[in-house]
Amino acid sequence: MVDITLTDQPAKDDCEAVRNGLVAYNADYLGPDDYRPLCLFARDGGRIVAGLLGNTNRGWLNVDMFWVDPGHRGGGLGRDLLGRAEGEARARGCTAAWLGTYDFQARPFYEKQGYELFGTLGPYPNGHCSYFLRKSF
Repeated sequence: MVDITLTDQPAKDDCEAVRNGLVAYNADYLGPDDYRPLCLFARDGGRIVAGLLGNTNRGWLNVDMFWVDPGHRGGGLGRDLLGRAEGEARARGCTAAWLGTYDFQARPFYEKQGYELFGTLGPYPNGHCSYFLRKSF
């Protein structure tokens, strides 16, 4: 009999077992998993004022989280960080990138950087939605 557990505090080993099982299965179809974190941090006086958290895998850059402190927006810092992430992704053999953003966040910024909408999800509370964008290098 199979025992099913629901938790919001999973054991690291349990999460690894699921990830390893899926990675092994996918490898038969997509080739080897080459997942690598890709993170950038901008500091002003030692304090982080911007950062990008993402990864590369199987030819794609995924930007998971990207934040610029409001006091540092509009001066090109975000464009510089995203460009550096894309440059590193290309150096790793990636040919495209994808990311998600909410309607109250940075869709126009990403579109100015060459990203194109490929999907939406919502509604979220208060009528918001999220957008998914991609860019080919």
